Amino acid sequence: MLGLGIIGWIIIGGLAGWIASKFMGTDAQQGIVLNIVVGIIGGLLGGFLLKLFGVDVEGGGLIFSFLTCLAGAAILLFLVKLVTGRRSVH
Repeated sequence: MLGLGIIGWIIIGGLAGWIASKFMGTDAQQGIVLNIVVGIIGGLLGGFLLKLFGVDVEGGGLIFSFLTCLAGAAILLFLVKLVTGRRSVH
């Protein structure tokens, strides 16, 4: 992926994880550290899934990387909610 460095991935991962947790209704249970972790792992998951479908993830750019992290984080949170059986707190 992009050569953003660790600080760049923490920022992109944190933002993507936070937005995904808002979208999935899990923000109340998560803090900033978990949002960052979910965003970074979501980026890896999203990149892996896109590669399976033949998408060139290395040349995508900053916005593509963010959207990949966001989609992967939402998928990760969905899977966690499926496994744990948790519902949103709304």
